[in-house]
Amino acid sequence: MTDLTTIFKNHKAFIAFVVAGDPNFEATVDQVVALAEAGCDLVEIGIPFSDPVADGPEIQAADLRAFDQHITPQRVFELVVAIREKTTIPLVFLTYANIVYQFGYAAFAQQCQSLNVAGLIIPDMPLEASGELRPTLDHYGIALIPLIAPTSDDARIAAIAQQARGFIYVVSSLGVTGTRRHITTDLATLVAKIRHATTLPVAIGFGIHEPAQAQAQAMAQIADGVIVGSAVVHLIATHQPATAVLRDYTRRMRRALDGRTADTVD
Repeated sequence: MTDLTTIFKNHKAFIAFVVAGDPNFEATVDQVVALAEAGCDLVEIGIPFSDPVADGPEIQAADLRAFDQHITPQRVFELVVAIREKTTIPLVFLTYANIVYQFGYAAFAQQCQSLNVAGLIIPDMPLEASGELRPTLDHYGIALIPLIAPTSDDARIAAIAQQARGFIYVVSSLGVTGTRRHITTDLATLVAKIRHATTLPVAIGFGIHEPAQAQAQAMAQIADGVIVGSAVVHLIATHQPATAVLRDYTRRMRRALDGRTADTVD
């Protein structure tokens, strides 16, 4: 099983998000391979869900396109089988609590383990509700990656960090996912509080979209990595096939995170 902390060892990590089955099964496989080949460190695969409370309109639309392709949780595992035939890039799932519950905690975790899906991000499962799932994930070596919001106080940050595995997902802005021109959260202070509570890596998501933004807003200096979701999903929605544009975007983000010149994406 991949140790997720290793993706942050040598440089700032670039984490991209795609929705499984958007626009179809085969295209998603190609997207993940393209991201891997261009230098993405980790791909977060979203399992389509009917009520994705943390996701903005871009990802909701992608979920609907995936449903049109009859993508189910079991089909997502089959998708990962196809991905694993072509790349060993670290993978995690972004999913919702009811999907894992309905599938069965042990069965879901066992399938993740067999396919080296190293972690789960579950936005609608707060710390207080994670106790029944966490032991099963720990048994199978699957990280439950927590989200920490700008509204979290010191005590809550410490409590979440104590139970965290893999890395900490910092929510840069309040609200649902989506690209934002300006992020006004005091991320430096928030990340400093997290680092006081844990030695796990910290990645910032929710709103990052331009390679220049990763530099200009000093996210690469503040955190150990950045997560880009809606912008990647938008590229997939507007370019078919999307492999070439995803490779270009990833290379530009990689340059930005490495501190090299990178201009914005149209």
